[in-house]
Amino acid sequence: MAHKINDNGTQRDMTADEKTAYLAWLKDIETEEKIKADAIAAKAATKQAVLDKLGLTADEAAALFG
Repeated sequence: MAHKINDNGTQRDMTADEKTAYLAWLKDIETEEKIKADAIAAKAATKQAVLDKLGLTADEAAALFG
């Protein structure tokens, strides 16, 4: 599959260097998204652990603080 690039309004195939840079950039973005998703999951797990320790549901906690 040829990767395309828009170069000042002209669509063309990427050069080997452009493709390498693009794929490296794409890998960086995927890594950042994985880190963000892991952080969100960890925060949710911590929140649930606190709720479990207190014996509350999320709705009950929201009612207390809302």
